[in-house]
Amino acid sequence: MVETKPRDVQILPIALDTTALRSRSWTRLRFEIEYARQRGTTANSFLVRGDQTALIDPPGESFAETYLTELKKRLNLKQLDYVILGHVNPNRAITLQALLDIAPQITFVCSNPGAIALRKALGEQDLNILVVRGEETLDLGQGHHLQFIPTPSPRWPDSLCTYDPKTQILYTDKFFGAHICGDQVFDEGWTVFSDDRRYYYDCLMAPHARQVETALDKLADLTVKFYAPGHGPLVRYGLTELTHNYQQWSQQQKSQELSVALLYASAYGNTATLAQAIARGITKAGVGVESINCEIAEPGEIQAAVEKCAGFIMGSPTLGGHAPTPIQTALGIVLSTAAKNKLAGVFGSFGWSGEAIDLIEGKFKDAGFTLGFETIRVKFKPTEVTIKMCEEAGTDFAQALKKAKKVREPRQPATSLEQAVGRIVGSLCIVTSKQEEVASAMLASWVSQATFSPPGLTVAVAKERAIESLMYPGSRFVLNVLAEGNHIGLMKQFLKPFGPAEDRFQGVETELTSDGAPILKDALAYIECRIENRMECGDHWLLYAIADSGKVLQQSNALTAVHHRKTGTHY
Repeated sequence: MVETKPRDVQILPIALDTTALRSRSWTRLRFEIEYARQRGTTANSFLVRGDQTALIDPPGESFAETYLTELKKRLNLKQLDYVILGHVNPNRAITLQALLDIAPQITFVCSNPGAIALRKALGEQDLNILVVRGEETLDLGQGHHLQFIPTPSPRWPDSLCTYDPKTQILYTDKFFGAHICGDQVFDEGWTVFSDDRRYYYDCLMAPHARQVETALDKLADLTVKFYAPGHGPLVRYGLTELTHNYQQWSQQQKSQELSVALLYASAYGNTATLAQAIARGITKAGVGVESINCEIAEPGEIQAAVEKCAGFIMGSPTLGGHAPTPIQTALGIVLSTAAKNKLAGVFGSFGWSGEAIDLIEGKFKDAGFTLGFETIRVKFKPTEVTIKMCEEAGTDFAQALKKAKKVREPRQPATSLEQAVGRIVGSLCIVTSKQEEVASAMLASWVSQATFSPPGLTVAVAKERAIESLMYPGSRFVLNVLAEGNHIGLMKQFLKPFGPAEDRFQGVETELTSDGAPILKDALAYIECRIENRMECGDHWLLYAIADSGKVLQQSNALTAVHHRKTGTHY
């Protein structure tokens, strides 16, 4: 369970003339897929003082008041010379405006796309902006001669890393972060953060692996003592391993046999949030994603992505009853380029109407494309349930592509090894879990007791399972063991295909644990479990969980239902 504490700012010197200000939220910050693990987060900001003073990456609106209170205790804002922005988004505008109101002398340092976004976010006022394109440096004095490395991506076209050769700190903004809150500033014992860093990469970086590789190449020549990311612990002890992992994970994404072109534009960030959740659902199912922000992409880039992809998905806001011009341009390219046998999808957010979504859906259907999921229409900001629905829609889309590929391939007879592995027998169980408003379940037969003391068990969960996103260390679930002769109904219920966010427990008799996870009343027994460890094993995650409590629900002589297989290539 995530510890509930008030938000605060943790302040600590981290190098010569350099201070970290970590705004901490101990609970989930926003309803975006990247925060779904509910481990809290930190918004990391940094103060560098030479003869002049620079503030790097002040936090967003939700931290503004607390952050500025603590900052003013340590710095006369009239003496603040520069504010360096790794990226600009609307939710930073409140903090930046508050800084300007006190210290109008500030010069903002950002990329050219960042300058455009900054002027838009702060409205019509005179701003001092130093635009950096990669060759410029900023001398703060005392050896702090800052260098800037643009690292644009579809989600953050204005992304900028900052390097201080005096301290050998690389301020990485969105790169190398993790959404986890704690007292630990650096990553001592860094392996405990591995799951969080991998999840962060999968959510934020995997959809634009090509741009991640380009950024890594730009950063490779720097001598770096540690990374100072925008979120989570600073990366010192696991720096080499995490850098290697980013390279490896990006290569894996680029080498997937099947890929999806995810085309979108976003007026207020909501459609981009939906796109991120859909992309996460696709990548967790083992299909690559090329995320393309139509507002900045060249027509040739869109055409190339549509030509090589196995399927494409388009998302749009509605502005004044219409799709924005970049989406209309991209729609024309898709309709003239994409083969009609490619799977399509449509999504978007809107305020008062959703004409753009209807337009795209109608054009795709009229052109003869098959939709891989029911069109997603979200009014205003997405909720936790909406985000989960988008993730499941992405997974369904990926599975449909994989199924179509499998149909085209000749089926090979099982090898002797596969037949032998298939003789391993497993108990039939239903795994159930709930976090806040999201509940899920799956049929499991790869279950085994693992330890006597403490009483522990293992469960294998396929990466594309909907419940997978609820199954992380610290999470809880119920293992419902099915009874022989009384298991067919429950098997059929949880084997049938469910639509995104569909209620899996409709018509099933349940009662709830203290955590809200469903116990199936018709099960032979149930065990309440707490996940201790999670290990990536090929196409599955292997969970080790401690059994905290449990009960046999049926007569003592009832037998456990088991599953016999003929081959080890299928459940």
